[in-house]
Amino acid sequence: MTSIDMTAIDLEAEYNNRARVPESGELIAGWARDAKAFREQNGAPRVLTYGAGERNRIDYFAAADKGPIVVFIHGGYWQALDASFFSHLSRGLTTHGISVAMPSYDLCPQVSVADIVAQMRAAVRELAKLGRPLVISGHSAGGHLAACMLATDWTALDPALPKETVRAAYAISGLFDLPPLVPTSINKALQLDEVSARAASPLFGPVPSHGSLDAVVGGAESNEYFRQSRSIVEAWGKAIPTRYDTVPGANHFTAIAPLADPESAMVLRLKDLAKA
Repeated sequence: MTSIDMTAIDLEAEYNNRARVPESGELIAGWARDAKAFREQNGAPRVLTYGAGERNRIDYFAAADKGPIVVFIHGGYWQALDASFFSHLSRGLTTHGISVAMPSYDLCPQVSVADIVAQMRAAVRELAKLGRPLVISGHSAGGHLAACMLATDWTALDPALPKETVRAAYAISGLFDLPPLVPTSINKALQLDEVSARAASPLFGPVPSHGSLDAVVGGAESNEYFRQSRSIVEAWGKAIPTRYDTVPGANHFTAIAPLADPESAMVLRLKDLAKA
């Protein structure tokens, strides 16, 4: 499988989501407000650590002492935001008695995309100590990281971990083919070249041997975001169950809104994956 012909389309227009969605700043500010209000109403999450760094933290919203945990990895093109912007998105699943874990991570350019993948593996190892099934979800860059977690050989990483440490991945507006980002302004912080971008791309890496992948895209997103999700579903669908879906009418920033609604199709699908 090869990447796209990067001379054929305007990659900056396809991938610069803040430029594509003029109200993106207001939407992100709304996340912060809603997340703060959720914590004030429901209490601060328990904080777990998976490393010595200030951002090596996991906000853990416990809804039960046992049973599955859904992990949500935030987006921001590996260079912005942290878990505190998304606390309110735990509402949908915790209402159903499913605990939610939201890790933060160090950001580019202070670290590389490969470093962030390693940090998320460390976070998953920490959560695995709880001895409960894990489903990894994520948005945008977090969708990329969710796919990387499903494709990880956990037993090779740590013989004490079961092969199926991650039960399923649910990627919202994910990025799985990174070379198209290299010529864009997004890459100023990422500092990827063709080789490192390909090495960090789940589309070109190991295919999972277990679990399942859902790739979901906002209905109003760019053609490249549709291609990204369709490509990973097609590639991995030869080995594991995969599913492609859209969030009707949603842009890149509103595609995650259904996570706050206990009765949304997104939350009900994650509930089914967690309890399978």
